[in-house]
Amino acid sequence: MSTRNLLTDTPELYERRFPDPGRLAARWTDATLRRHGGGPRVLDVGCGTGRDAAWLHAHAAREVVGIDTSAAMVRHARTHHPGPDYRLADMRDFDLGRVFDAVVCLDSALLYCHENAELAAFLDRCREHLVPGGLFVAELRNGAYFLQGAEGSRPETEPRTDTVVRAGVTYTSRTTLWVDHGAQLLRRRREWTSDDGAPARVQLSAWRLLFPRELDYFLDVAGFDVLDLYDRPGPRTDPPWVDGAPPAATGHGDRLHVVARRR
Repeated sequence: MSTRNLLTDTPELYERRFPDPGRLAARWTDATLRRHGGGPRVLDVGCGTGRDAAWLHAHAAREVVGIDTSAAMVRHARTHHPGPDYRLADMRDFDLGRVFDAVVCLDSALLYCHENAELAAFLDRCREHLVPGGLFVAELRNGAYFLQGAEGSRPETEPRTDTVVRAGVTYTSRTTLWVDHGAQLLRRRREWTSDDGAPARVQLSAWRLLFPRELDYFLDVAGFDVLDLYDRPGPRTDPPWVDGAPPAATGHGDRLHVVARRR
């Protein structure tokens, strides 16, 4: 049993498992920043493989710094998605010695702050790295969706099976999700097998579940004014965001998108 994550330890596998050939997440981010007048200096927290940061650098003329806690991801980003300045750092205590016009945090990276103190520390770090009036943009799973009990919102009782091929090896993951209500976490058990004879690996992880108004409160306390807080459309919604699509006025979908301005 391990708390490590094969996908973040193996960036090439991550990109095959979650392909984004059209760079939808990066294009949504740029459109969101443009809609709210975000400046060119961008910090990408939880930058992962660097796909989004590199697109923002190359196609949106933004000066991007990306940070991630995975050394493998940072190495991969520097090699395969050059342009931005990639650094190894923890989202809860980073200090880069400079400020930005915007901080972006995609793909539920914010939800690895499990405790209130961790979330407060992360937002404090974001505020300290933003110019006055700077933007905070995040995309994450929506706690209201998982905790409301509506049809389709409860985690599956049977594992979800996915396969991905890398370097001629087929990897199969069986993922089980469940809500830990007391801890307010969406817990995940993922078992990996492969056809190369490697032993099976069982890995555990979790995301914090945040309600829209709860996230609004944390941002307000941290010194931000929320400009947008909605469920769809976004880069990972169904249907996905398309350029020019306005934010909905709802918050019950499985994703949250938030834009806030530093006071």
